[in-house]
Parts: sequence; structure tokens; C-alpha cells
Amino acid sequence: MTTRTRLLGLLASLALSVTGFLAAPGAQAARTSQTAPTVFTHPGVLVSRAQLDYVKARVKAGAEPWADAWRQLTSSSYASLGRTPHPRADVDCGSYSNPDNGCTDERQDALAAYTDALAWYISGNTAYAAEAVKIMNAWSATITEHTDSNAPLQTGWAGSVWPRAAEIIRYSYGGWAASDVTRFASMLRSVYLPEVVNGSNSNGNWELSMMEAAVGIAVFLDDRTDYDKAIARYLNRVQAYVYLSSDGALPRTVPGSGLTTSQQIISYWQGQSTFVTGLTQETCRDFTHTGYGISALSHVAETALIQGQDLYPQVGERLRQALGFQSKYQLGAAVPSWLCGGTLKLGLGPVTEVGFNALHNRLGYAMTNTQALTEQQRPAGTDNLFVAWETLTNADNPHVTG
Repeated sequence: MTTRTRLLGLLASLALSVTGFLAAPGAQAARTSQTAPTVFTHPGVLVSRAQLDYVKARVKAGAEPWADAWRQLTSSSYASLGRTPHPRADVDCGSYSNPDNGCTDERQDALAAYTDALAWYISGNTAYAAEAVKIMNAWSATITEHTDSNAPLQTGWAGSVWPRAAEIIRYSYGGWAASDVTRFASMLRSVYLPEVVNGSNSNGNWELSMMEAAVGIAVFLDDRTDYDKAIARYLNRVQAYVYLSSDGALPRTVPGSGLTTSQQIISYWQGQSTFVTGLTQETCRDFTHTGYGISALSHVAETALIQGQDLYPQVGERLRQALGFQSKYQLGAAVPSWLCGGTLKLGLGPVTEVGFNALHNRLGYAMTNTQALTEQQRPAGTDNLFVAWETLTNADNPHVTG
């Protein structure tokens, strides 16, 4: 990274104290409007062809940390070439997946398809591509609905991963029959998209994960209307999920949330009444759910940038501060008494690579705590829900699109 880029990053950071928005020094040219691209970029959900080509070259060269991350992926059970998919017509998921009637099976099969898609692209071994196709075909031929209280979140998690796998396979492998692609698209359109695109007034990680799914599905379907709808909900939720001091005495709220009084807002923020930059709506709940929200926040921003829409000026500073705040305490900093009653439930998860690479490596912002945690956790594996292999795909990856 050049001295000029770092200097521009510092100047942009200073500008934040006035504007509250993150400028993008050195960023590749992208639209800043909140409208879908005229033509979608494929593959273009979370990872682009240019990013995948970079990873493929790094792995072939035996360079770190990609070589270690590649070994982690290929030794995972998700990369097994003998996997038996377990599709269900009705995936029935209660709170915390209790009952678990197909919930774990669906999430893990989606992760396996994505793992196989990455393994195919990087290795060139068509057996991995065929395995991904087998899994995706099994589910698209079977599933008809998600039910029970966790249905929106379950749909968001699995629906975030399926398009990542499908985009890579559809646009780099010639062995996925057109009729099967059509059936898979119909599954996303009829089973997943209606469950997620209208959002949720539950905890913020729900809606952020649901919008990640909606955006990814819209890209796969070349659906400009639902892409725009999901991006608009996402931008509202990001502002209401991560607090900045420029927001005022209280955090922002999502339109239509019904949170109109300070007491209601404080209760929604897990009883936290002292608000500081980088705090999230779920920090005082636990870092695991906070990590879900941060991860989805970063994934949507990255997908949008691949599609030529730069959301980092709007969401980047909230993402940067959320990562830094949570990383500080995940690394072991003493918890002050005013923060969550002096006790935090840690466990942020493998969720820092995408945001760190975008904001620090590409844009040049200082992120000391996030960098320390990111490097400590490498290679970042999977949370077995919707996050997987992000050291491999995003660590020090300079590309967005070719």
C-alpha cells in the first residue's frame, strides 16, 4: 500500500468527525447510487472472478496464509466428495434450532456446496463441481418451505450461502444442466426470497442476514427490483445496528420498528444506556450474535461493490468501528463497569477478514485491534452457519473485479 493511499485514508478519517461518512481513498471506481446495476456481474456474490483468480494463483504458489487456508478447506468434512445431501420439503426450525428438523442439514449442505465450488475453482478438479451440483440439485428438487419461529433466520443463513455456490458453478463450470439451473433459480425465487426480502423487526443480526440472502439471490436471479429493495432495508438496518457518536444521545432506529422512546431503545439495546462509537445493538447480548450481524454487514457491502455499487462511504465507518470495538474486548481488554454491567459474553467468530481487507488493505484505514484479532485467528474457518473460508477468499486480496 502506498504512502499516498495511507495519507488519503488518514484525511478521510479526519473528515468523518464532521460528516459521519467514510470516504473511500484509493477505491476502485464504483457507482454510489442506491440502484441496481443495469447488468449484474457474475460470479458476483461475496467473491468475484478476479478475487478467485487471485486466490488460485496464491494457492498454486504455496503462499501464506492462503496455502494454510486451502489445506483447512480441503481437509474439512464439507469438502468430502462422498457427501450424502439430506434435503427436506419442510425445514422446520424453532428458536435456537429447537426443534431441528432439517435446519442443520440445510445449512451444512449449503456450506458444502460452497466449499466444493471454491475447491473446484481453485483446483480445477471437476469432481468438486459435480459434488456441488449434486447437493444443489437435491435441495432444489425437494424443499418447498421453512416453518416455525426461526424460519426467517434459517432462510437467511442458508439463503446467503446457496447463491455463493451457485454463482461460481453456473459461471465457471459447464456441467450444470440448464434445466437444473432453472429449477434452482425457481427454488430461490419461491422458497427463499419471499421469506427474507421484507426483513424483520427482531434483533439486527436477523435482518442483516436476511438482507444478505436477498441481495445474493437477487444477483443470481438478475432481479434489479428485489436487489434495490434489499439494499434499502440493509442501509436502514446498518445505521440502527452500529452506534456512532454522531447519531446523537440515542442510537438510530429502523423506520417502522415501533421504538419511539428512550426506554424502548435502551431495552432493545439489551439494557445498555451508555452509548459509545462501535457499540452494536447486540454487544451486550453476546459477541456471537454480534458477529453474525457484523459478518452480514460486510458481506452485503462486498457483494454490492462487486456489482459496481460502492456502499462503503455509507456503511464503512460503522463497520470499521464495530470491528475495532468488538476486537478490542475479544483480545482481552478489561471491560469497564458501564459496558454491559461489566461483563461480556465473548465469541466473535471468524467474521473479521472481509471487513478488514476492504477497509484496511484496500482503503488504507488504521485498524489495529481488528488486525491483531484477524491475524491471530488465521486461517479463519467456518461458523457452520453462513460464514466460511474467508482467510482463503479475502485475506490481503487486492481485487474486487477484474
